[in-house]
Amino acid sequence: MPKYFILIFLFIFGYSAKTNAQFGFSHEVGIIAGPVAFQSDYGERHDYNTNAGNTGYGIGLIHYLNFAYKADCNCYNPETYFNDHFKLRSELSYNKTNLRHYGEYTDGDRKKLFNRQLRAMRGSTAVTNIGMQLEYFPLSIRDFTATVGAFAPFVSLGGQFSFYDPSASSTLGRLNTPATTPVKYYNATQNGSGTVWSVVGSVGSRYKLAPSSDLMVDLRLQYYFSNWVDGLNPNPDLYPENKANDWLVWFNVGYIYYIQ
Repeated sequence: MPKYFILIFLFIFGYSAKTNAQFGFSHEVGIIAGPVAFQSDYGERHDYNTNAGNTGYGIGLIHYLNFAYKADCNCYNPETYFNDHFKLRSELSYNKTNLRHYGEYTDGDRKKLFNRQLRAMRGSTAVTNIGMQLEYFPLSIRDFTATVGAFAPFVSLGGQFSFYDPSASSTLGRLNTPATTPVKYYNATQNGSGTVWSVVGSVGSRYKLAPSSDLMVDLRLQYYFSNWVDGLNPNPDLYPENKANDWLVWFNVGYIYYIQ
């Protein structure tokens, strides 16, 4: 399934290149990478060890439509507020996180069966995302483009379609047996892959490294419209502490190059 995401991303890139020829927009391409904190049904909410332990990594390819600049004539488009403050970002990204239970129940009585079962559970999820975000720059994009050493803060909002592939297991043996599985997670695990939509919001800044290249830092919140992305989904009616869908926080650093 991820190979189809790559083909779709290439199609979007090719279509936007055609858009450039028709409407005179310019393009930017880049790469991003950084740590991911996955918030799921593993561990305890608001627990430091859970937040620190259930972390992974993310990488991605990004493409921008720059409405302010016309690459075909090496000149600016007619100045409008939209052209000077917005960019459209398309992205293909991948993140992987290994998951464990943390918190007072895993740290408690080490002889208690429930605690031993929690400590023995292992999980992971790998997610491939494709989507778009509209980025808003409160400062002038034209001024930033012309000034090496300048900063350009931004906020963004968009949506993504994701393919997820989770796994769940136990070092005590096969899951969904009384000897291996805590009662709240009995028949609440899934090793099969699936697809899901998500909403993405971020805040960050660019730094003008050279006339045709930027550095970027970006802090993202991504909320999935499913509670199965981590492969674990206890009955929310019986266990309301696990009723929230899966989500993640991703801090990434990126390099962006302007295609002239």
